Amino acid sequence: QVQLVESGGGLVQAGGSLRLSCAASGGTFSNIGMAWFRQAPGKDREFVAGIDWIGGHTYADSVKGRFVISRDNAKNTLFLQMNSLKPEDTAVYYCAARTSVFVTMREYEWNYWGQGTQVTVSS
Repeated sequence: QVQLVESGGGLVQAGGSLRLSCAASGGTFSNIGMAWFRQAPGKDREFVAGIDWIGGHTYADSVKGRFVISRDNAKNTLFLQMNSLKPEDTAVYYCAARTSVFVTMREYEWNYWGQGTQVTVSS
């Protein structure tokens, strides 16, 4: 059973940056796919970025060039560096893990979820 705990959310002005972290425990971190999803008020949860077991990246079009996903397998930690933030990036951000080394954008294919961390971008 994998447990995920996010941190690093907060309030930032448009154009600013935040770095989210996700601490994982209870599994073999290096052998699982990891991702970030987000859910804005009144909207469905959506894929943001994913990273496979060897560090291959996948990004949603809306964040390409602004967000960078990375992982530290030695520390069982996933990161999301968010730059040039926009008000439309405001959402609860969730860390997700799946019992596969590969990444998928489909929410239902992810097995484990964190509790979420709020990111608010003011204009």
